[in-house]
Amino acid sequence: MDQILQQVLGYAKAAWRRRWWGVVVAWLVCIVGWTWVMTIPDRYQASARVYVDTQSLLQPLLAGLAVQPSVNQQITMMTRQLVSRPTLEKVARMTDLDVRAKTPEQTEALLNGMASRISIADTGRENLYTISYQDPNGELAKKVVQSLLTIFVETSLGKTRQDISSSQRFIEDQLLQYQQKLTDAETALTEFKRTHIGMMPGQGGGYYAKLAETSAQLRQAQLDQQEAVNRRNQLKRQLQDEEPELTAAAMASSNSEIDGRIQALEKQMDQLRMQYTDLHPDIQSTKRLIERLEEQKKIDLAARRADPAGARIQNPVYQQLTIAIAEADATVSSLGARVAEYQRRFGELRNASNMIPQVEQDYTQLTRDYDVYRQNYDALLKRRESVTMSGEVESKTDTVDFRVIDPPFVPSQPAAPDRPLLLSLVTLGGLGAGIAVAFLLSQLRRTVTDRRALRELTGLPLLGAVSRVETDETRSRKRKGLLAYLAALGSLIGAYGAVMILQLLVSRAG
Repeated sequence: MDQILQQVLGYAKAAWRRRWWGVVVAWLVCIVGWTWVMTIPDRYQASARVYVDTQSLLQPLLAGLAVQPSVNQQITMMTRQLVSRPTLEKVARMTDLDVRAKTPEQTEALLNGMASRISIADTGRENLYTISYQDPNGELAKKVVQSLLTIFVETSLGKTRQDISSSQRFIEDQLLQYQQKLTDAETALTEFKRTHIGMMPGQGGGYYAKLAETSAQLRQAQLDQQEAVNRRNQLKRQLQDEEPELTAAAMASSNSEIDGRIQALEKQMDQLRMQYTDLHPDIQSTKRLIERLEEQKKIDLAARRADPAGARIQNPVYQQLTIAIAEADATVSSLGARVAEYQRRFGELRNASNMIPQVEQDYTQLTRDYDVYRQNYDALLKRRESVTMSGEVESKTDTVDFRVIDPPFVPSQPAAPDRPLLLSLVTLGGLGAGIAVAFLLSQLRRTVTDRRALRELTGLPLLGAVSRVETDETRSRKRKGLLAYLAALGSLIGAYGAVMILQLLVSRAG
């Protein structure tokens, strides 16, 4: 640490020997800098404050019915657009600044200069903005701020309407396209249903369900047909054992046989009722057979009373069997027709086994496309109504209210440059430049100032030193030189004070 301190002191001593060069440089820098600062033209700043009121009563009332744009985002975008090239060109035309630019290069420089001097800042309070502009001409700065304020309000009022109009046109175009798609899908779906009637999904539970149902019906019809055939054959065998005509004595025994048959049929009908309803064909045929046996029994009794001598009469059992066989033949024919119909249906379904799944797949695709088109069409209809209502709200009400708090105003004092600050910086810069020049000169022409520097420079041991004896004359000359240096430095500080006072007087007079 001591070594560093000794080195710094050595540099200071070396620079002190070149102190007059530093004073001269400081004076030159200060004179040039002060002259430059005093010749900088004044710039006046015009500013205006505008308040954007976004608290509208319609916002909560129209929630979900109309489109609510992000007002804050919209304002942020508008503030950025104020420094865009189209806006700057418009401001230049409104303030007649464009007449100053004769060439494209001058126009570009004019617009860049305007963009650098325009300031749009948030004042720290919600939705309160300050628009400012600096220019040597205060009235021109005021005109620029007024133009920016006008563009700011007009842009905010027209942008939303333009967006709503564009949205309406877009939605209308999409609605027309989806309406055509929906119509085409409905036509294709209707034609598909008409072409593949009976094979559509959901008609009878689907293809495989219809195939299984038809197969079960076919098996049941075949079983019923086989039962009817067996019953008919049984009746035919019974008919072969009966005589067509009987005597009166045999008739009496026949009556007892009829009674037995009636009892047997009644037992058979009771058993059938345990399995089927009264509308079943077997129960109905059994009822008719019992009724005929009862009628035959009555006829036989009447004939026996009319012919007690024993004349031959027709065998009622034979007649009943004949009738039953005829009914059985009819039943077999009916069941045969039913079996044939079920076989035809089953064959058609089997033949269509490769087509039905494809029909179901095509139908699913058509319905899926139709559902998508329908959903999008309904959603677009809702959006159209929402945008229409938003347009009505925007045209008939003020969703955003702009209030000019402070109109464009130009203070009497210029906003720039800050000459006291610049003069102070020039003075400090001049002193710093003088110190730097003195230090550089001391390093360019180095001298040995003490024994340590000599020992480090030569690398040889120091045997001794000869001290210099100061006389009264040399001491007097040093004092005069120090006083002259202090006077030169003090005059520099005094000149800085005089320049500051002059600036203060000029600013008050202006």
